Amino acid sequence: MQKPNFWQDQDRAKIISKNFQNLRDELDAWQQLTNQVKESLELSQHALASNDQPLAAELSAELHVLHDRFSQMEFAVLFSAHYDKNSAIIVINAGTGGVEAQDWAAMLLRMYLRYCERKNFITKIVDQTDGQEAGVKSVTVEVFGRYAYGYLKSEAGVHRLVRISPFDAEKMRHTSFALVEVIPELEAQETIELKTEDLKIDVFRAGGHGGQSVNTTDSAVRITHLPSGIVVKCQNERSQLQNKQTALKLLQSKLAKLEQEAAGQKLAQIRGEVLAAAWGNQIRSYVLQPYKMVKDHRTDFSTPDANAVLDGRLDDFVESYLRYISKK
Repeated sequence: MQKPNFWQDQDRAKIISKNFQNLRDELDAWQQLTNQVKESLELSQHALASNDQPLAAELSAELHVLHDRFSQMEFAVLFSAHYDKNSAIIVINAGTGGVEAQDWAAMLLRMYLRYCERKNFITKIVDQTDGQEAGVKSVTVEVFGRYAYGYLKSEAGVHRLVRISPFDAEKMRHTSFALVEVIPELEAQETIELKTEDLKIDVFRAGGHGGQSVNTTDSAVRITHLPSGIVVKCQNERSQLQNKQTALKLLQSKLAKLEQEAAGQKLAQIRGEVLAAAWGNQIRSYVLQPYKMVKDHRTDFSTPDANAVLDGRLDDFVESYLRYISKK
């Protein structure tokens, strides 16, 4: 099967430019830190030789600042897994619970879009099924940027929300769940060959938001990979061809992730480890009532500033997870 051309020229140019800018910013930051360390070392030698106590005190304070900056930048070296440098695909599915869970899925979507904006990543919603009353039933987002998967892989799993429901007239406390999948975007040389006979391709009329032709033609595409049972769909592009190309890309990324997980399970069996089912294993709880607390159950990292977390300030959770898995 011929490999599809995934990118429009305009999109490709924008992504390359953004990746180049991110890389240049990272290199500039390390160079700036290196220069400041060299300058401080020279000044410290002068302070020792001249017994300059005020300068020594100033350099001591500067040392703490440089150490903090180094600690913030250091965790980038934790991106050592095979796909960490790749772009990513986020899939959010509302759990059982109707409008409550669908609203929670929409809150998570906003949280990740805000986080990606802060990281200077480009995001693109390729498929979205809205809830009847509020929120989303499911949504798929492509995230383009250097190390996007490395940053976002900490988010894969079940997210639990506890709050007073805005949809409950009696103002009762409700618990909602949503499942987040994070899949690495494959590079061109990494794409998996798909056999035509393994694919079932359906087209249908797109629903929800879109351009004029999106909701009036059979432009949406659903692809079922028969051997694995994986189903992907895309409906947010204007043409059926674009939707098909995007869906094929999503399918290849999901198959690569499946292979990666299978290899991990095989290794775990050799080690004698037992892997728990993902859906029954919440990775993070967001409690908004009767107190405010967000806690990651893998790393035990927590913060009472739930509003900041839901506004996309996830750096502390991401860093704690990366350090956690680096020690396993």
